[in-house]
Amino acid sequence: MTPSLRTYLVRHGEAAPGPVDAQRPLTASGRRSVEAAARRLVERGVVVAEIQHSGLLRARQTADSLGAALELPRGIRAVDALGPEDDPEEARGRLEASTEPLLLVGHLPHLARLVAALVGKDGVVAFQPATVVCLARGVGAWTVEWVLDSPPAPTAP
Repeated sequence: MTPSLRTYLVRHGEAAPGPVDAQRPLTASGRRSVEAAARRLVERGVVVAEIQHSGLLRARQTADSLGAALELPRGIRAVDALGPEDDPEEARGRLEASTEPLLLVGHLPHLARLVAALVGKDGVVAFQPATVVCLARGVGAWTVEWVLDSPPAPTAP
């Protein structure tokens, strides 16, 4: 039996408020939560070929933090169709054409709509900041294998 191809969807960490949405950085708490998620991915033995993100600052910072912890043969890059209001069908097509495990960093409501498009059901995952969802693509179907909810960020000493 052929093993399932895995895809990981990650909502960016907590972002600071700001007048320009695309330039909102992660908060200190958001950075700590993403770093905690990265450690948990390493502990689980997650392997991905590449991290793709929306290009918005908070997603890029999240991707960079995750990428620092994971070995990435193809690196990190910004791609289209991962923005908050983008149509999930373009990202779905990219995932279904992929032959390698990928990690996508994005935003709400897009990520929730993408999961619904893949598994065929709404409301499957409640994406808090820094939540990680592992999806497996089998023959003709996607399933949610596991969810790492964002743990409370450790406080700075």
